[in-house]
Amino acid sequence: MSASTLQPAPQTPPALALVGQGVVRTDGHAKVTGQALYVDDVRPEGCLYGATIRSTVAHARVTRLALHPDDAAAGVVLVTAADIPGENVVALMTDDQPALASAYTKHVAEAVALVAAPNREQALAAAQRAVVEYDVLPALFDPEVSRGHEIRLFGADNVFSHLTIRHGDATGAFANPPAGSRVVEGVYRCGHQEQLYIETQGMIATPRPGGGLTLFGSMQCPYYVHKALKRVLGHTDFNVVQAVTGGGFGGKEEYPSLVAIHAALLALKTGRPVKLIYRRDEDLRATTKRHPMRARYRTLVDAGTGRLLAAEAELLFDGGAYNTLSPVVNSRGAIHALGPYRCDHAVIDALMVATHTPPNGAFRGFGAPQAHWSAERHIDRIARVLGLDPLAVRRTNMYRDGDRTPTGQVLRDVGIGIVLERALERAEKPLPPRLAATRPGGGGPAARLVPSRGLALAWHGCGFTGNGEAALKGKADVALEGRDVVIYIASTDIGQGPETIFPQIVAETLGLPLARVRNAPHDTAQVPDSGPTVASRTTMVVGGVAQKAARKLRDALAAEVGFDGDFDRMLAARKSTANLRVQAEYTDDGSLVWDPKTYQGDAYPAFGWACVIVDLDVDADTGEVFYRRLVQATDVGRAINPVLCSGQLEGGALQALGFATSEELVLDAQHGMRNNRLTNYIIPTALDAPEMETVLVEIPFAGGPFGAKGIGEIPHDVPHAAVAQAIERATGAVLDRLPMTPERVLAALDTAAEPSA
Repeated sequence: MSASTLQPAPQTPPALALVGQGVVRTDGHAKVTGQALYVDDVRPEGCLYGATIRSTVAHARVTRLALHPDDAAAGVVLVTAADIPGENVVALMTDDQPALASAYTKHVAEAVALVAAPNREQALAAAQRAVVEYDVLPALFDPEVSRGHEIRLFGADNVFSHLTIRHGDATGAFANPPAGSRVVEGVYRCGHQEQLYIETQGMIATPRPGGGLTLFGSMQCPYYVHKALKRVLGHTDFNVVQAVTGGGFGGKEEYPSLVAIHAALLALKTGRPVKLIYRRDEDLRATTKRHPMRARYRTLVDAGTGRLLAAEAELLFDGGAYNTLSPVVNSRGAIHALGPYRCDHAVIDALMVATHTPPNGAFRGFGAPQAHWSAERHIDRIARVLGLDPLAVRRTNMYRDGDRTPTGQVLRDVGIGIVLERALERAEKPLPPRLAATRPGGGGPAARLVPSRGLALAWHGCGFTGNGEAALKGKADVALEGRDVVIYIASTDIGQGPETIFPQIVAETLGLPLARVRNAPHDTAQVPDSGPTVASRTTMVVGGVAQKAARKLRDALAAEVGFDGDFDRMLAARKSTANLRVQAEYTDDGSLVWDPKTYQGDAYPAFGWACVIVDLDVDADTGEVFYRRLVQATDVGRAINPVLCSGQLEGGALQALGFATSEELVLDAQHGMRNNRLTNYIIPTALDAPEMETVLVEIPFAGGPFGAKGIGEIPHDVPHAAVAQAIERATGAVLDRLPMTPERVLAALDTAAEPSA
């Protein structure tokens, strides 16, 4: 029996009017014509411009802070921690990060003060000329050294988060290995990665005529900003409005809270609107990144098949100077540490450690891409050590229905076999002639380009871990306003498509044309808290709440008119012209059981499954990697909008290819980002992108609207690992560190060419 026959067959979903259709983005016309207003397009009357005075050292005591005399004389306004009316804290998971450093700085580029001036150039110049003197202190940059060090950044041991997952008896298995087994060990590393959203961080704070403030800016999570401002301002006389946002990828999840706080403090002191927009170099140098990680794996395997018998995995993440959302990254990394592979005896130890580097934070995948990299490279190592086919080892170990994960969750509707077969089938298509030709440059026809192919498998938990959604109780309102229906939701569109997908879900549920359903502005004064736009939860979880609200609206309308039928027929029978608005809230059916102390139970309500196959060329002389084609087959549950769904998957895969071979942060002596320009932080462009073959596999999730699962993060999980396997298959070069830059590829080629002892 083949592996695929052990998996559930994808269901053919019923035909629907809107769901499953690639309808045009509702926000597309405004964006391509320039009508959409991003934060920097808005210029309130009397607006001042803000800038940030930042630390130039990683760890120091601030001994003096003042404006340059010329700027003070010119009326530049200075804001320090002393001007904060409430608490000097960025409220998130813990209260360790100050809004403005007052006595000590813990990382380079930390905000120590703010300035406002009549124009941006004057504000930036004043920030540059500000007089800041320091008593420099020793800094810890290595999490291995920082853990338990006498220099304290956080708590008693500089550890933000430490968790252990135990499954079976790994210690006993290693102590009493069966005949024919072998121990395989490996160490794997990932560096930083920058989100590099196309629009930099930006916020406008405007004093309201009747008192209070309005914050308008580029963000993913308006209620995160609201929560943070409440603590700093000491009141709730303000509202937060999302502007059209030019990308986020996690970088605009928690960080905009800090930008909003700074803009609000400047507006309070000046009494005027203040616009605070980061320059690209400042954005790159100061904002959060993907967490670097070092992983050590030790596995006991069957020497004949590569079957995992026992595993020990230790993940060590660098959290940076402040906690931000690092425990969540640590959590997801630990849960995904063994990849989509069964192991009956496992212990996973995951640590998130503080260092004197700029804080790391949310980034697409939230720890899963680092964990998958390590798991996939270790599967390749097992195959290499045992002399087996890497695909055969994956087939032997991949999950099947009824298997238990390291947290003890029993898996149902496992789709890994299906996505594997679908990807392999699509990859059999010949490359288009234009891709099969020799690539120009780097020696032209004389270049020694070695073609190869790599494959990797992923699983990804959708939504918040454990009972997170039940605790959050995300809300959505749907209102009948005239003949139209308006959706009131805090979940934002940062390019992924909710402005289109939510109306598709609600219009389909009510039987209305899409033109009569729209989203309200994401303004905390108007919309309920739907939870953050993160964790592959927006369509699956919040879309489900919106669908529930739409059904409640139908019921409310039926109750009002006295019968239940066609929506427009009920609408015609209304006597009232008043708006009819209902609210729905996420509720847990009690089927998930999770213990956050032991990390045992049902980690996620659903898992997505993916297979990625990469065709590439390796230049044997330069170490460059040229991508030809990327095939990905992904279980999406149900594609609400197949065009937007495919776009998400393809964009995420390209971002992962950048993580694979080009995106490296170069750090200076203070561990600030040196290559803080678009000219020297290298991401893939359209010219670097391979041919994309995207296969949507639909294994519906009963808890999602029309069966949808979250797909925002899974495309970033394993393309980098497929690239590493392809390089190894082509050249023998083993690369276990990201990014695999040409220099590292060449070094690995030299090592592979050395005769064995």
